[in-house]
Amino acid sequence: MQADTLKKIQQYNQAHLLKFRDSLDLAGKEQLDAQLEAIDWDTLDSLIKEYVLQKPQVKIPENLEPAPYYPIKPENEQQRALYEKAEALGKDLLENGKVATLTVAGGQGTRLGFDGPKGTFPISPVKNKSLFQYFAETLIRIRQKYGKPMKWYIMTSDMNNEATVQHFTDNNFFGLDPEQVMFFTQGTMPAIGTDGKLLLGAKDSLALAPDGHGGTLLALKRSGALEEMNKNGVEYISYFQVDNPLITIANPLFLGLHALDESEMSAIMLAKTGPFEKLGNFCKSGNALEIIEYSDMPEELARQTDADGKLRFIAGSPAIHVISRSFIERLTSGGRLNLPWHRADKKVPYIDDAGNEIIPEDINAVKLESFIFDALPLASKTMVLEAAREDEFAPTKNRTGVDSVESCREMMIDRDCRRLEAAGVAIPRNVDGVPALKVEISPLAVIDQEDAVAYVKNKHVSIPVGAGELYLD
Repeated sequence: MQADTLKKIQQYNQAHLLKFRDSLDLAGKEQLDAQLEAIDWDTLDSLIKEYVLQKPQVKIPENLEPAPYYPIKPENEQQRALYEKAEALGKDLLENGKVATLTVAGGQGTRLGFDGPKGTFPISPVKNKSLFQYFAETLIRIRQKYGKPMKWYIMTSDMNNEATVQHFTDNNFFGLDPEQVMFFTQGTMPAIGTDGKLLLGAKDSLALAPDGHGGTLLALKRSGALEEMNKNGVEYISYFQVDNPLITIANPLFLGLHALDESEMSAIMLAKTGPFEKLGNFCKSGNALEIIEYSDMPEELARQTDADGKLRFIAGSPAIHVISRSFIERLTSGGRLNLPWHRADKKVPYIDDAGNEIIPEDINAVKLESFIFDALPLASKTMVLEAAREDEFAPTKNRTGVDSVESCREMMIDRDCRRLEAAGVAIPRNVDGVPALKVEISPLAVIDQEDAVAYVKNKHVSIPVGAGELYLD
C-alpha cells in the first residue's frame, strides 16, 4: 500500500479497515489496497461530515417557478412549423449516425421477485422477451429504418455486469452485431456507518455500493465511451433507464428540438396525475432548470393550481433525456464530476471487529448517490418536451400494483392495440375499454405509428374471432 494512502487512512480515523489485512493472501491484499487507494480521502472526509454525521437540509430556492416546456402537440402554426422542422432534423441526425443510446442497467430484479439483472427480466406480454431483447430488437428496426446502426452503451454495475454480458452472449446479442454494444460499469462509493466509519463488506473488501445514475457521466469518460463517440461522430445521446420498455429510443422530434435549441441537456416531461405523484418536478430557479424531488417539494407548491384548476407544477420527470456529448466532455474534463450527493439511509451487511458477518435489522449505514438530473442546472441551455405517458412510460419497479410488471404489460398491450386501431384494425375491447386479448407487436416490425400503418397495409392484419392473444412480427 502506498504510504500516502496509509497516512490518510490513519489521519481520518479509518484504521479499522486494515484490521485483517496482514492475514490476507496476496490477491486479497491487492484487492483491498486497490479499493483504498482509489478513494479521495480528503473529499470523502468532507462528505462524511456534511452528509453522514449530520442530515443535510434540502434547500428549496425561494424564486422557484414551473419550468417551461414544449407541449405534446403544437399550439399554433408557428409551433407546428417548428415541430416539422425539428422532426426532419431529428431523422437527419439518425440517418447520419449522430445519435447513440445509453441505458442505465445496474440494478437487480429483487423487487420483482427475480434473481438476475433487471434487464434480463421477461417483460413482453405474449413472448416473454426480456427487457434487453425488446430494446435490442428496437435497435435493429432503427438500423433498418434510418440506414445507420445506433451504438448501444449499457451501464451495468459490478454486481450484475457478468450476468448481463452472459445474457447477451447466450442469446447471440439478439441479432445485433456485438460491435454495436458496449458494456461499462458504473462507479462505486463506500458504504459509511452512521458513526462516520467506513464498513468492510469482507475481510478483503470495503462494503461498496453503486454511486447513483449521476455517476453515468463520469463512467462514460473513464470507460473510453466518450472518446469512442467522438471518434465515430456521435453528437447526441438518447438516455433512458432499463425498466421502461415503452421508451421511444429514437425520437426524431425530441432529438431535433434539442439540436435546434442548442440544448446541452434535454428532458421528457409527463403531466403528473396528482400533486404528490412520485416523479421529480421540473422547476426553474432564475435561468436554471432543475428537478425537485417529490419528497422535497413543499406541499404548498405541489398543490398550487392556475385559474383553470390545473397544477402549476404539472411537469414530472420520467428520467428520459437527450444529452450532448460535448456537455459531458465539459463536465468531466478534469477526470472528476462535481454533482451534489444525496443521502440514503440503508441496512448494509458488514464485517465486525471479530471478522463475523453481521446482517443488521435496523438502519446502520449511509449510501451516497448522485443523480443525473442534477446536471441540468450546469447546462448552458436546456429544453423540456411533453410526452404522453401511455406512449412513453411504463416502469417495471414492483411485482404488482403501481409501476409493476402487471401495469407495464397492460400498457404495452394497450399501446400496441392503439397503434393497430389507428392503422384501421378493429380491436375487441371489454365493457371497460380494456383490450379483450393480449397483443404484442415485435419491435423488429413496428417502432412507431408510421411503421404500424405500413405493417397493417402490407400484412392485411385482422384479429381472429375469439383470439386470446396475438403476436405480430
